[in-house]
Amino acid sequence: MKLQLHPRAPETLADRLFEAGVEFPCGGESACGGCKVRVLEGEVPVTLAMRDALSEPEIRDGWRLACCASASGRVVVEVEQWSLPVLTDEARVAPLEPIEPRAGRGAVIDLGTTTLVVQVVDLASGEVVGVETALNPQARYGADVMSRLQYDLRQPGELGRVIRQALGPMLGGEPLREVLLAGNTAMHHLFCGLDVEPLTHAPFVSPTLGGYRFADGELAWPGPAEFLPCLGGFVGSDLLCGIVATRLDEQPRPRALFDIGTNGEVAVGSAQGMVCASTAAGPAFEGGRIGAGMRAGTGAIDSVHVRDGGLHCHVIGGGAARGVCGSGLVDAAACGLELGLIGANGRLTGADKRLPLAGGVSLAQSDIRELQLAKGAMAAGLRMLAGGGVEKLGLAGAFGNYIRQASARTIGLLPEDLPVEPVGNSALRGARTLLLAPGTRQARLKKIRAMTRHVELARDPDFQYLFGEMMALSRYRLSGC
Repeated sequence: MKLQLHPRAPETLADRLFEAGVEFPCGGESACGGCKVRVLEGEVPVTLAMRDALSEPEIRDGWRLACCASASGRVVVEVEQWSLPVLTDEARVAPLEPIEPRAGRGAVIDLGTTTLVVQVVDLASGEVVGVETALNPQARYGADVMSRLQYDLRQPGELGRVIRQALGPMLGGEPLREVLLAGNTAMHHLFCGLDVEPLTHAPFVSPTLGGYRFADGELAWPGPAEFLPCLGGFVGSDLLCGIVATRLDEQPRPRALFDIGTNGEVAVGSAQGMVCASTAAGPAFEGGRIGAGMRAGTGAIDSVHVRDGGLHCHVIGGGAARGVCGSGLVDAAACGLELGLIGANGRLTGADKRLPLAGGVSLAQSDIRELQLAKGAMAAGLRMLAGGGVEKLGLAGAFGNYIRQASARTIGLLPEDLPVEPVGNSALRGARTLLLAPGTRQARLKKIRAMTRHVELARDPDFQYLFGEMMALSRYRLSGC
């Protein structure tokens, strides 16, 4: 896809590119090469950082790194990546749970590490009357939450200001009675301007995990707002709202809720009590830290199948492959295992240590290691919490709804003996449920927080052993725990 850009000082080329969907997984440190653009017209100087990350042939062909690019005039670039479809849960129908009708409109926000979703809701009927989506503008400072927390220590308050300014226009111009926000603990602290220092080191315990209210006019938004409370550590109100949406706290028998992403979160339990935990999976499932990684947009390999003894890749948009997204990465690993191109220990068996996919896109040994680290952390977290037995697993979030379950079971991301049900954007749906029940909201939140115990996996020596075991690309059963 071609883009014409007209950057003006002090705006950089990166600023304009981010608005178009180009991402900066390294936070602008030119460490990953994931934000490549090809200059077709105009001048973009080559920097030392670009020479470290790009080959000489790539530089001669016009490729540059957007995260450290600048231009003094008009340029036309070919973009290497586009943004992913955002899971909006936007069914314009009355909710299943009873509501407390009231006049006016409200809104709910899913403040994700990568994407933003805003729903405007008719408070009398419960119907969704408007949906807006965008990339989280904080992503230009790093794909993972730890990068952003470190940035906030250096530039306190800037990331909070950036996200509040981005979300305001997405709410529209009409007055709103209230706005509820859900997000992980890092998003909660950054948005609310809270001290993030406790979240940057073990034991990752913050004294400010509760809900945070903003009065009408305080944010320059069209109504008052409340960021819903976290459950502990890096388990935020996104998982809490997922519990509300799936009624995990009301189930007669234990179930699990699994939100696979940069900051993976797990909850297991029933009406008798719940446990929750987070696992630092990193951005591999969203294309980050993968040499040819990109989001699930035009040009991304999103699925891989074995056909005639080789790998057959599907490319979003039907054109040439530009990279591979998370679902394609999981498929490629599963198919590689089936064909003997990858061993259970993750080693590529080819002499050049690469797994060719399509159109010059391939996976390196380092990419498989990133996948192993991400899937090992998530699977170990689920196994630690659900090893006692659950009857069903709900998969939340975009990645969990787009992956092929067969591939996820083959590489050991999901257990092979547990029914799995995609539950969509449960964070957004749960926030909407709470918005439409103001009279019982605080009691519901208090009950869930009281019955949920947060487990700090990083402090459990058994988790470290299990993490190493679960890095293997092989099937596993929860019943065998």
